[in-house]
Amino acid sequence: MSKAKNIGGLVLLVVAAFVLMNSIYTVSEVQQMIITQFGKPVGEPITTAGLKVKVPFIQELNPIDKRVLEWDGNPSDMPTKDKLYISVDLFARWRIVDPLQYFLRLRDERSAKSRLDDILGSETRNAVAKHELIEIIRTTKDREPLRDSLLAGSQQDVKWGALVPIQKGRKLVEDEIFNAAAEKVEVFGIELLDIRFKRINYNQSVRPKIYDRMISERRQIAERFLSEGKGEAARIRGNRVRDLNKIQSEAYREVEEIRGLADAKATEIYARAYNQSPEAVDFYEFTRTMQSYQTIIANDTTLVLSTDSDLFKFLKGMDAGEE
Repeated sequence: MSKAKNIGGLVLLVVAAFVLMNSIYTVSEVQQMIITQFGKPVGEPITTAGLKVKVPFIQELNPIDKRVLEWDGNPSDMPTKDKLYISVDLFARWRIVDPLQYFLRLRDERSAKSRLDDILGSETRNAVAKHELIEIIRTTKDREPLRDSLLAGSQQDVKWGALVPIQKGRKLVEDEIFNAAAEKVEVFGIELLDIRFKRINYNQSVRPKIYDRMISERRQIAERFLSEGKGEAARIRGNRVRDLNKIQSEAYREVEEIRGLADAKATEIYARAYNQSPEAVDFYEFTRTMQSYQTIIANDTTLVLSTDSDLFKFLKGMDAGEE
């Protein structure tokens, strides 16, 4: 009899231990707990860490994460206000602040991320469609664009260097998406903490056309530079020829002036030297005439002169024996 009592006591002890194990549970610092009974929540959510007690067997534990969670959306193609299709990659951070509402509406994290996909994707599409691409690309409206110094002051500077004036910038566009989405996810017991653009790129289908257009624009700039360079080279060559002709003409004029002054000076010296007496004048006339003979008379030269010619005057005075 005592043996049966011992076995019965042992069974009761095991049952009590099993009941106790199903009645006591722990909540960690990174969790909050929803207790359900027959599938329905009972009581208030448990948000403090520690050792807790529940009704065994009929109540179930539903842990819910208390930490900041991440949402990383897939790249999605959408049009901007200026009809450019871009691929937008977004990420966000969120956490569960109302676990009971979250549990009733979503149940688990997979459902929550699915709802975030819908809401954040929709609000991003709406925000992108209301703004031009430059508003989404530029960080703030006060940021100055980089300009090519070679384009400064040219028509191409207006076309490629100046950017379209913007009103907001990427940060304010992100704030628009955040404010609109935060209000919609609040009903699910979710607090949206942050949202950012991770990557913005042209749509894959239009990217080759964009690259071709960029190449064409750069070629136009290169051709303009080549044309301007050729024009500048022609102008420099023309100025060089003009300056060279000017220098040569001025040098020729200066040479002629120096030569004229030298001839005049020589003539003056000759005049003073040969005008000292009538004999000197005659001698000068004779020597100059003899010099002219050497210049104008060669071996096969034939001269036809009149008898009163100045050249014939000295020839006429020569006799045959002297000749």
